[in-house]
Amino acid sequence: MYLMYVDESGDTGLVRSPTTHFALSGLVVHESRWRDFINQMIAFRKTLRGAHGLRIRTEIHASHFITKSPPIPGMSRHTRLSILRNLLDELAAMEFISITNVIVDKTNKPPDYDVFDHAWRALFQRFENTLQYGNFPGRHKMSHGLVLTDNTDGQKLTRLMRRMGAFNPIPNQQWAGAGHRNMPLTRVIEDPHPKDSKTSHFIQACDVSAYFLMQSVRPNSFIKRAGAQHYLRRLRPVLNLRAAQIDPLGVVRL
Repeated sequence: MYLMYVDESGDTGLVRSPTTHFALSGLVVHESRWRDFINQMIAFRKTLRGAHGLRIRTEIHASHFITKSPPIPGMSRHTRLSILRNLLDELAAMEFISITNVIVDKTNKPPDYDVFDHAWRALFQRFENTLQYGNFPGRHKMSHGLVLTDNTDGQKLTRLMRRMGAFNPIPNQQWAGAGHRNMPLTRVIEDPHPKDSKTSHFIQACDVSAYFLMQSVRPNSFIKRAGAQHYLRRLRPVLNLRAAQIDPLGVVRL
């Protein structure tokens, strides 16, 4: 079984929202490599502890890590940014994981556009498709998948996944003419399970990925000055490039 951990950046509001985009990052790992990820992340955190005094259990929440009070008094923002950069590089070296990214540009959407629904639907569909074709690392064919998320709107996510498991209209290919086919989810099973990011290395990794996905389209002033708006590219070795083949980084852009 493949596990997809997900976190988001930005908000889903269209009116008086502080963000122009909403981003999701889903990190996928096969159950057989789950422990490998944990062991590698703990080793990485021990390196950070030795170099910077950062406790292993300190949560790395990218936006807070950069903009709020430092986790260690006196730690500069450039040092905190270098830690996030090193985390991206650590993830990029894990050949057994895959990251799927979805981002919604809210500036061009009609008032009735449901940002939450469209973003999560796209992510679930890419997870389903990649499972069906056996294209995740390890290429375990006929595998199923389970979704684990940061504490988000769990009831809404559950309703969405259950609906997609019964009725999931997919537009026909252009050669097939107008209309759609009903292709319910078959590989993604169970309801999404919430996880507390404070205790999950997986969710924290997704948070950092989602943060730099957002910064790639709408960088804040510090990120722009530091030239870090392109850091998402550092993840290219583990990005799900099949999720959106027309995008050089495989980002699904809505």
